[in-house]
Amino acid sequence: MTDVKNHDRSDAESVKRLSQKYDELKKEISKVIVGQDEIIEQIIISVLSKGHCLLIGVPGLAKTLLVKTLSEALDLKFSRVQFTPDLMPSDITGTEILENDSDGKKAFKFIKGPVFANIILADEINRTPPKTQSALLEAMQEHKVTAAGNTYTLDEPFFVLATQNPIEQEGTYPLPEAQLDRFMFNLWLEYTNFEDELEIVKRTTSMYTPQVGIIFSKNDIMEFQELVRKVPVADEVIRYAVSLVSKTRPGNPDSPKIVNDYISWGAGPRASQYLILGAKTNCILNGRYSPDINDVKKVVLPVLRHRLITNFNAEADGLSIIKIIEELLN
Repeated sequence: MTDVKNHDRSDAESVKRLSQKYDELKKEISKVIVGQDEIIEQIIISVLSKGHCLLIGVPGLAKTLLVKTLSEALDLKFSRVQFTPDLMPSDITGTEILENDSDGKKAFKFIKGPVFANIILADEINRTPPKTQSALLEAMQEHKVTAAGNTYTLDEPFFVLATQNPIEQEGTYPLPEAQLDRFMFNLWLEYTNFEDELEIVKRTTSMYTPQVGIIFSKNDIMEFQELVRKVPVADEVIRYAVSLVSKTRPGNPDSPKIVNDYISWGAGPRASQYLILGAKTNCILNGRYSPDINDVKKVVLPVLRHRLITNFNAEADGLSIIKIIEELLN
């Protein structure tokens, strides 16, 4: 019994430490990134939940800078891949080259690609064909890469943040639903407000050169990722998450009329898993040790937005995914 109490006390202390470090991390990132507080919070939730993010926003909103700054504050190796129509899978995973070994004999040597990092920025992922997009699938799901018959384990922690530009659709290859489902969150980056934009212009047109300090080590991140898994969740919270996801499926007896009328395909079980993981992470970032239904609601939109497929009726009536999700929550 004493061991259990000590274990609980240790976890409670870890929750407190994470909450404090999270506040420090936000302050550190704010040296470089102005505004976008909610996006930063959701990316951190995704990292600690061992998830991946799909970030959608027009050019010039500091997507790359945000990820790079985050990697510096988390003391993680950062790698950026610019996705283009001629990008090959080996450009991501790596390739074999023929060279002389120590005995002077010819031998193949595997040269690791940019996927061998901790934080991967897949910039404009929809600009490359599906064959190359799928090169990330195994890495995202298994945290492994297979090349020339050999399997290489990726360094932990491993996190993919892919970006898409919503206004240029020519020459793009939409991500298949199976690959979209691999992303925990779908985040939409909005324009900053007037005051934030004033501050951005002041900073970026002066001699201001912020130094980002390290807040989390690799070991810290992996420790907190384990902590998320330990967080207890009440049955009623899990029931709420699973019930909400099941109501997104047309034909389900509990599905509301708006779903049956406007949704072709609803969310799968992975959505329920991510709702609970996101709720767990959100609660411990705020210094609490057990999530409630409000923690689930906090992550509903980014979890479900890319997992619901609307039909023609929704398009004809001008009904958006966001509106449908809001109706579900109400």
